[in-house]
Amino acid sequence: QFTLLGAEPYHKLCYKELHHPKCDVCLQFIATNRTGLIEYRAHPFWGQKYCPSHELDRTPRCCSCEKMEPRNTKYMSLGDGRSLCMECLDSAVMDTGECQPLYHSIRDYYEGMNMKLDQQIPMLLVERQALNEAMEGECKGPHHMPETRGLCLSEEQTVSSILRRPRIGGHRLLDMRTQPQKLTRRCEVTAILVLYGLPRLLTGSILAHELMHGWLRLKGYRNLSPEVEEGICQVMSYLWLESEILPASTRHAQPSTSYASSSSSSSYRPPSSKKGGISHTEKKLGEFFMHQIANDTSTAYGDGFRTAYKAVNKYGLRQTLNHIRLTGGFPV
Repeated sequence: QFTLLGAEPYHKLCYKELHHPKCDVCLQFIATNRTGLIEYRAHPFWGQKYCPSHELDRTPRCCSCEKMEPRNTKYMSLGDGRSLCMECLDSAVMDTGECQPLYHSIRDYYEGMNMKLDQQIPMLLVERQALNEAMEGECKGPHHMPETRGLCLSEEQTVSSILRRPRIGGHRLLDMRTQPQKLTRRCEVTAILVLYGLPRLLTGSILAHELMHGWLRLKGYRNLSPEVEEGICQVMSYLWLESEILPASTRHAQPSTSYASSSSSSSYRPPSSKKGGISHTEKKLGEFFMHQIANDTSTAYGDGFRTAYKAVNKYGLRQTLNHIRLTGGFPV
């Protein structure tokens, strides 16, 4: 028995080896379905192909890049139901102290956009449980994504922050040291909380998003709809990622660089917060995080971002923010 591909004959096993797709998770040939067709799932960004059954068999998925764990690779367990692939672990931010330089660089980025924050807002890296408890204690504020990764607090709370980077033992983290920290409200914003253990670029994009919530509150923007507030916060997250992974010449060639100016034609882009540039792997991760923001299907985060981004590209960030202050909506 043989199989023809065009006019070329193959042994059935040879044909299968050469042309039948293999699953990137179990590394086996992807099975045919009841109708005899090869059926598989593919990640829209990474192109990782896998059997449909892996969506139901509890195969770990990286909480950062969403890739499924291949059988010949072990992901790192963060101990709270999340797993992290080795590529994301390489630049993961693990404790509050380690995150401070990144946080300050994003505050500098805001200042470079003529959006200086006069108040010093505390920033803490926290575990998933602490973040969820803080969110429950927050009696008001904008809507949040199903998997909450960051929170801009306006209530006084005691939050358990991560004091020291945990050790890696096998494929899990050991010796997690936390410290209860009482957050006192000195202005409209009490603190910014971010989930620990995420790559630098994802941590930074969450910080850029939450810092925009803080900026809006401190500047007196009130009663915005989730679509407007989350949309403009996602724009800041997207633009910060863009500033980190795209070369300056490419950024200035795009219309989105007009957002920093109000009446003047010049715009200032702070340099990347990481000296010496970033690796190809980290750059690809940043492109994925931008892809996630741009293709979000939710009303507040997805539609809100796309409407906000269109307005910022057309009118600039300052004019868009002025319009939001006056009307509660985006200019069209």
